[in-house]
Amino acid sequence: MIEPIQGQGSVSKLVGVHDSPVRYSLPIGDHLVPMDEWLGRTVRLESLGLIHCSHCGRRTKKSYSQGYCYPCMTKLARCDTCIMSPEKCHYHLGTCREPVWGEQFCMTDHIVYLANSSGLKVGITRASQIPTRWIDQGASQALPILRVATRQQSGLVEDLLRAQVADKTNWRALLRGVPDPVDMLAARDRLLEGAQEGILALQERFGLQAIQPLDADVVDITYPVLEYSTKPQSVNLDKQPVLEGTLLGIKGQYLLLDTGVINIRKYTSYTLSVSVY
Repeated sequence: MIEPIQGQGSVSKLVGVHDSPVRYSLPIGDHLVPMDEWLGRTVRLESLGLIHCSHCGRRTKKSYSQGYCYPCMTKLARCDTCIMSPEKCHYHLGTCREPVWGEQFCMTDHIVYLANSSGLKVGITRASQIPTRWIDQGASQALPILRVATRQQSGLVEDLLRAQVADKTNWRALLRGVPDPVDMLAARDRLLEGAQEGILALQERFGLQAIQPLDADVVDITYPVLEYSTKPQSVNLDKQPVLEGTLLGIKGQYLLLDTGVINIRKYTSYTLSVSVY
């Protein structure tokens, strides 16, 4: 007999480990709960109406920037507009909200990559976040194409490439199935050729060592999914505090239940009650 799983506490984004398929765990309270045995079982999630800022711990009525209270959202560099638009980095102007944090997280090697999640897209991440970033996005294929010295530089390169390819994931397409395979190496060569003039200009600006092409292998990623949904319907715990159904799969940050799908990362800092039976 399979033992029921019970848990309650503040949650954060799913932790995925690259395996075949990806192995997931749910951080809840002080525990990291393995999810290997959740597939095919009834899962019940209930929002208890409590949200505590993931930075300062104060209670907040609304979560900002995925887990912060409003004061922290307005003060922390990690919540600034340049995080979503790295090319707008203003560290060099001396106006970074948290210069020490910026040194650690933004003034470090970043990877520009191609991924196939709901189709081909370009993205950026810190070098230390590979392959975590790809798993969080639900990518089925991924390929690092450039290593750059700072987050701002990665954003400037991404800006060049997204003139040719998307930089967003269509979540509905992501949850409808596995995307058609893409010749990632051919796509890399085509995109870099199309952006060659702009990349050369950036190398002249920042130095050849700051922006370097990578000769990497394509990474294939599979997910623990029993069945995809033809018409995925997102559930909002703020409006519908209880979600219960059979877990059909986990992909990216999404739980796919037969009654709806939910992006766990969206509920970072929410106190949830979780039951699996």
